[in-house]
Amino acid sequence: MRRIHTVALALSATIAFFVGGWAFFAPRSFFDSFPGVLGQWVATDGPFNEHLVRDVGAFYLGLGVASVAGLVWRSPVVFRILGLAWTTFGVLHLWYHATHLDHLQADAAVGTVVSLSISLALGVVLLVPGPRAGGGDNTSRADVASPTDATGSALRAGGVGSATSARTTTEGETR
Repeated sequence: MRRIHTVALALSATIAFFVGGWAFFAPRSFFDSFPGVLGQWVATDGPFNEHLVRDVGAFYLGLGVASVAGLVWRSPVVFRILGLAWTTFGVLHLWYHATHLDHLQADAAVGTVVSLSISLALGVVLLVPGPRAGGGDNTSRADVASPTDATGSALRAGGVGSATSARTTTEGETR
């Protein structure tokens, strides 16, 4: 993978642990103060709901843990799966906030859209294939399309354990 994928995933994990940790472990403070020095973005959008704020924190922490796992087990497939998760979340999160800016001051509205756009862009970067020797994507079709068994061997259609695999009887005939 290219360095840009690693950087994008590390930044995404950092965002996840910052937002997730604050929201989960200090929900009232998160509600009243997020994002901190840039104003109050959450408290102006309805009443406090501890359950909802902690759920947001738990979701971000889950994405953060998955992102760290992606940094440990680096592979094109892992980066793309995390890219799908971060991009899906980023699009939906940005869409909500971009369509609900009326309760924010102008500077807070700009800050919200810019910060969520950056987070979304990091997810999109993870979707972009990395180069392989000689150019192009370094993900083989087998890496993308074939699940693996517990030993890491690729499972193919018609392979061991599939309904279409041939079995040889003691008489040597194939079923």
